[in-house]
Amino acid sequence: MEDQEMQLKVRRVSDKFTESMYVLANEPSVALYRLQEHVRRSLPELVQHKTDMQSWEEQSQGAIYSVEYACSAVKSMTNSSLYFKNIDGLLRRAISMKEQISNSQGRRKRTMDPGMLKEGGERYSSGM
Repeated sequence: MEDQEMQLKVRRVSDKFTESMYVLANEPSVALYRLQEHVRRSLPELVQHKTDMQSWEEQSQGAIYSVEYACSAVKSMTNSSLYFKNIDGLLRRAISMKEQISNSQGRRKRTMDPGMLKEGGERYSSGM
């Protein structure tokens, strides 16, 4: 009887040990199966998010480039105020010279006799 009882106990231990080994051996497979299942479900959504993010990044990079370009244009304009002042001075001088030339031409025309002729029979005129 003790022999049968011992065999029963050995069988139980053996079955428990076998079951434990079976669970331990299959646990990584179950875990990998669950991971695979999760990836299959969530991958399309993740791919869509990635595509959206890349599109937003491209749009953002374009906007950043435009803003940086505009900032550099504004900075160069503020740095060019010296050149604009120089151009303004030159334009004022040119206008003044033009007025002086116009005034001197008007005086010449008034002082000259309209009947005076240049060599070759042409009338003398100082027009430009």
